[in-house]
Amino acid sequence: MSDALSKDQIAKLIADDIPQGAFVNLGIGQPTLVADHLDLERGVVLHTENGMLGMGRAAVGDEIDEDLINAGKIPVVETPGASYFHHADSFAMMRGGHLDVCVLGAFQVSVRGDLANWHTGAPDAIPAVGGAMDLAIGAKDVLVMMTLFAKDGSSKLVEDCTYPLTGLACVSRVYTDHGVFKITDEGVRLREAYGATMDELRERTGLDLLD
Repeated sequence: MSDALSKDQIAKLIADDIPQGAFVNLGIGQPTLVADHLDLERGVVLHTENGMLGMGRAAVGDEIDEDLINAGKIPVVETPGASYFHHADSFAMMRGGHLDVCVLGAFQVSVRGDLANWHTGAPDAIPAVGGAMDLAIGAKDVLVMMTLFAKDGSSKLVEDCTYPLTGLACVSRVYTDHGVFKITDEGVRLREAYGATMDELRERTGLDLLD
């Protein structure tokens, strides 16, 4: 059994699973790392909600242009044929079902694929809706990238979300440092485990995971 995955290793798994020719949005935070691992020769086109189609990986060194950023304000490179448009047009693409895949971070994902990623409900927390609700409902396939356990050790893959919801039954797969999980009609199926056994993951998450 391999060790728990780093953020870059999780991002590489997701990048490898994205279908050829897909139009994809990467959410703010960890999901932006997926761009660094995509083989763009497979025809994948990245969309960013601040108004760019054809986004590339994170910019480095002399490539950095502070006017060319993704939705998380990280400088990026453009790919051949990249285009730019108004913020409203970008959201129309998201809401109109034009994106094949989106990759989002999460505070919690339920066994039914419910997503909570904009607010913990804590009095001092700062809500961050962004385009998450539009993406969760508008994209044809919603993938989540997150750590499996919170800082207090509690599982972020849960029977029922206790945080305010972003979308209902919208998530199809969850990629974490300890495993990749598929949300199915029968329950949550463990596709691969990292740094833990099936029994250990069942115990720590409190879920009856399927193999």
